[in-house]
Amino acid sequence: MDLRQLRGLEIAKQNQVQKTKDGWYVKSQSGSGSWHVTEDFNCNCPDCLKNKMTCKHQFAVRFYLQVERETPLGIKTERVAISSKQAWKAYDEAQTHEITLFDELLKDLVHGIDEPEQTFGRPRLSLRETAFCSIQKVYSQLSSRRAVSLFGNAVERGQIKHKPHYSAVSKTLNRKDLTPILEELVTVSASPLKGIERDFAVDSTGFRTTNFTEYANEKYGLGRQHDWIKAHACVGTKTNVVTSVVVTDAHGADSPQFPALIEATANGGFTVHEASADKAYGSADNYNAVQEVGGVLYAPFKSSATGTTHGFKYRLFRKMFLKFQLNAEEFYEHYHKRSNVESTFSAIKKKFGDGLKSKNFTAQKNELLCKIIAYNITCVIQEMHELGIKPCF
Repeated sequence: MDLRQLRGLEIAKQNQVQKTKDGWYVKSQSGSGSWHVTEDFNCNCPDCLKNKMTCKHQFAVRFYLQVERETPLGIKTERVAISSKQAWKAYDEAQTHEITLFDELLKDLVHGIDEPEQTFGRPRLSLRETAFCSIQKVYSQLSSRRAVSLFGNAVERGQIKHKPHYSAVSKTLNRKDLTPILEELVTVSASPLKGIERDFAVDSTGFRTTNFTEYANEKYGLGRQHDWIKAHACVGTKTNVVTSVVVTDAHGADSPQFPALIEATANGGFTVHEASADKAYGSADNYNAVQEVGGVLYAPFKSSATGTTHGFKYRLFRKMFLKFQLNAEEFYEHYHKRSNVESTFSAIKKKFGDGLKSKNFTAQKNELLCKIIAYNITCVIQEMHELGIKPCF
């Protein structure tokens, strides 16, 4: 098959073709819209109109309906199976044993936290144990008071030595010195999968807080709206594990966070072969950041980009701009892995909610990091059953 046929088959396998009364709508692979393929197999996409060739959307419809195969007796038309087989046994085992395995892996994960030295005063609670309880509380989606029984169960199983008061968890999440520890734990929690992940995707998403902003009410009269914070994440495209994350306020720009995310992923022991991101990340600094760790960035260029900028800093930028102009199909083959980061954000929000219970920014930031750590542990549990890995943090 040529490249268009392969892309069409991939679209069909992903169930991106929808039948309508006047043809089919095929979901765009590079945007949020759809292309229309009529009943006489004409498509309104630029590739079909400009090059007068069968485009990937037309191939997608053909594969969706049927496939033609050459046989000794002539051309034979048969149905094509476009659904992929799910590893249901591994999925069932991972889901049914998740809670038990989660606490054991979490105990192993927080064991690497260095306890701060205490030279005077009353004995303090262990930072490892309060971090354990904070992540466990966020994983359970219970309030601090209701989660106390979980802390008691952890004591009985020997995962922690002392059951903390419910207020201790809230105080822990309000600690500013906990933030860099949790950011490191995100990468460490993904480390069992570093032998699997080579390609990565970067994007950001918002999480709703319990605070309200009056801006919309004052300017538009729309009533109160929740304020929110942003998680900028780097995600492996095979297991969708989060390898690094930076949390900012609602107005934190996307592109400036990219180099730090790639650097943290590489420093965490991951081999970066490729990275993909949307147009917002298509800057010379970001292209150079991926090259510095041995990889290649695939980020589409904005319509205003010309590739004529001079200077050594823009050397790679110009090279990738020419590749984008001359081999757009091949470029998008790599870029489309970016959709995995959207799947990751969706999974985190569906499983652990898209809201944060904490009141101030420090606690909200730490709570969000706890969500991502909890999600990473569930990814590791899934791959324990599907790939047979033996995690060690």
